[in-house]
Amino acid sequence: MTSAPAPSAEVRLAASPALTPLLARGALLSPLKRPRPDADSPGTRLVLPAPRVDTARLAAYERVCGFPTGEDALPVTYPHVLGFPLAMRLMSAPGFPLPLLGLVHTSIRITRHRATPPAGDYELTVYVDGLAPHRRGTEATVVTELRDGGDIVWESRSTYLARHRTADAGRQEEEKKKKERDAPLPAVEEWRPAGDVGRRYAAASGDRNPIHLYPLTARLFGFPRAIAHGMWTVARCLAAHGTPDATRVRADFRAPVLLPGTVTYAAAGGRFALRGEGGRVHVAGEVAPA
Repeated sequence: MTSAPAPSAEVRLAASPALTPLLARGALLSPLKRPRPDADSPGTRLVLPAPRVDTARLAAYERVCGFPTGEDALPVTYPHVLGFPLAMRLMSAPGFPLPLLGLVHTSIRITRHRATPPAGDYELTVYVDGLAPHRRGTEATVVTELRDGGDIVWESRSTYLARHRTADAGRQEEEKKKKERDAPLPAVEEWRPAGDVGRRYAAASGDRNPIHLYPLTARLFGFPRAIAHGMWTVARCLAAHGTPDATRVRADFRAPVLLPGTVTYAAAGGRFALRGEGGRVHVAGEVAPA
């Protein structure tokens, strides 16, 4: 069973919310939540009328992700950064049924309808578009829309997984589809992300989840050392791949990248992947014209 969002109630914000208090609130509320796919999905739509693009943070983001600096358009993944605090406000709220602690970003689908200059007259909208069962738990879809003059110029759909016991229906079919998508791609470059990549990306994006920052804080959550942000891995791949002004991007996050580490960027046609030791796929995706 899949839950639909409740009737929407629009909340207009005067400024982008601070992330640190939201992370703390989400952590405190997490033990009280019991995820299930038929839970009520919040219907709040958060709207930020004039999101501010900080040019210094944008330049830092471009550098850490490998995008050219000073371009006339935002990197294709950057509106996600602008919308992330709004998404965190929704997912850390008491009415969001999934626990924030342990929530895993499993995929993102981006459609950019045209180039988005940093100085555009933008409006951001973020909302939860329902819950759905997943073979490993319950997944929420979070939609982010960037408007310019009333027209949607960029939009994304991110899925976030809360893992819990399930009947595991559809595992074999899903594994079959995954193997079909994972047909090997030719290696293009080897990258060696440094141990500070998580801290540099956190400073540029505002996402200071402790699993990305230091080995000690990552070990508190079961990782042997810090792991790269999933959105850094896909941004780094798209910076290498390139995207047209009007583009569609699909990216599925499969396994974390430990920092420091060695990964191989592979690509052919519109497809790309980031692989680790033994050919383990960390992220796989595709770029196509919109």
